[in-house]
Amino acid sequence: MALPTLTNDDRDAARHKAILARQARSALRASLKAGTLALPQVLSRADTIIGRMLVRQLWTALPGIGQVRATRSMTALGIPEGRRVQGLGPAQRAKLLEEFPSAA
Repeated sequence: MALPTLTNDDRDAARHKAILARQARSALRASLKAGTLALPQVLSRADTIIGRMLVRQLWTALPGIGQVRATRSMTALGIPEGRRVQGLGPAQRAKLLEEFPSAA
């Protein structure tokens, strides 16, 4: 399948859309870090902003969770390194909330 040919306007629109998505994910991580947003609220959202975020980014945005603890938890729960939040099943979401009860 050949890639579509994009005009400069199409590329600019896609670039702008990507920038807005990254800014929204950054704001979400900042809200988690500040404690103004709880993990269950984030996991209950069904939008593409949270869905496209990597699980590792979500976990490390929680207060007190660093790279090492996130890696250990992902390994223990059987969540692959590149898994996105939208790819988590109900059982994995429940395990995530059990793993980090202080974030709830």
